[in-house]
Amino acid sequence: MRYKRFEELPVWNTAIELAIGVYMLTSKPEFDKRYSLKDQLERAAVSVSNNIAEGFERGTNNELLAFLYISRGSAGESRSILCLLDRLHWFAKLHPDIALLRAKAESCSRQLRAWVGSLQDSDLKGERYVNVKVRRDDRKTREREEFLKELEEIRNKSAISVK
Repeated sequence: MRYKRFEELPVWNTAIELAIGVYMLTSKPEFDKRYSLKDQLERAAVSVSNNIAEGFERGTNNELLAFLYISRGSAGESRSILCLLDRLHWFAKLHPDIALLRAKAESCSRQLRAWVGSLQDSDLKGERYVNVKVRRDDRKTREREEFLKELEEIRNKSAISVK
């Protein structure tokens, strides 16, 4: 499936959920007077979705890859801070919330790693390089694949009726 907007991307949505969860966590009284820790965690969490969005909008796979790596780094930074919180006694009551957010950050990292892998294996250079010829070739390829799929279905039905 080709996504037209970054808001449709599952990983972007997971990253937004991470950021919302972090803001909900940092609004708790345990973060009062711990401004730098709160700020660092919020910035890291928001950076995950923002870098996905910026890379997606750039229009080239090379730029997208660079921003996906930055996003993955921010997911790692978020996880690291959450690990720290998990070990600090001031945040003991928040352990269940912290564990959920760590899992969300790990999910972002896994999704980003998979997306990076698929982009690195792709021959496409990005949306910025798509022209009329590329669109036409892509449409022909899709039509051919659909035709071959229909033929396979007809063949399978024929084989079943012969038995």
